[in-house]
Amino acid sequence: MELIIFLTIGALAGFAAGLFGVGGGTIIVPLLFIVFTQMDYNPDSIMHLALGTSLATIIVTSISSLMAHNKKGAVMWPVFKNLAPGLAIGCFLGAGIAGQISGLYLQLIVGVFLLWVAYKMFFGGKKQVAANVSSASGANDANSELPSKPKQLAAGGVIGVASAIFGIGGGSLTVPYLTRYGVVMQKAVGTSAACGLPIAIAGALGFMIFGMQQQVDVPNTIGFVHIYAFLGISIMSFFTAKIGAKVAHILSPQLLKKCFAVLLTVVGCYFLFKGFI
Repeated sequence: MELIIFLTIGALAGFAAGLFGVGGGTIIVPLLFIVFTQMDYNPDSIMHLALGTSLATIIVTSISSLMAHNKKGAVMWPVFKNLAPGLAIGCFLGAGIAGQISGLYLQLIVGVFLLWVAYKMFFGGKKQVAANVSSASGANDANSELPSKPKQLAAGGVIGVASAIFGIGGGSLTVPYLTRYGVVMQKAVGTSAACGLPIAIAGALGFMIFGMQQQVDVPNTIGFVHIYAFLGISIMSFFTAKIGAKVAHILSPQLLKKCFAVLLTVVGCYFLFKGFI
């Protein structure tokens, strides 16, 4: 039964990863929180386990998702190279910070954060630039307004720290960050999918290391990463992420943006509700 549950979570998370470029964490974290609670794990460790395991599974979903988006030419690799070092370093440090925060406070922090991002996606940011790119020149108008390389590196560090605390692969910050500077939604999603890989690797290692230092008393875990959940979710999400990525390129940018914001609103309200009852 546990395997079926983890496979189901993986199917939903993979589809979300490909569709929204969020690494699937917005689906994985709340569902794992529910499952681990029903399995009577230590309440002080449940949220940390959900975050750590989520980041570990995003390693797989990001690879599958970025491959699919890259085939569509939606990954802006120069931007990825600028963001990646900061993302990795920030996420590893963020895992250590998250380990010092109580599970209840993590719930509330994640809930408020997701609602804020949903609001920004609905009403904030600059008007998106058209996605038409000249195939002859290879020019990309979508990234012409992006900040300098040092500023992108710094932004990656901030996104990395936040990603570890929220366990959501960075898409909820990377996508709004890119669209704010005029990047069309499809390219923001594709680049975010690539950025999820360094975030996930560094974050998973961080939660493993810092979790082992705290001697987590939960079976089938390495630090704050649940091995069985990681395997079950990863196997299924690898396939469904490709489906989500294909759907992302069928929908209009505005519709995709609204769907993304609705998803974040639902998850954010859930965590706040659970935190106050």
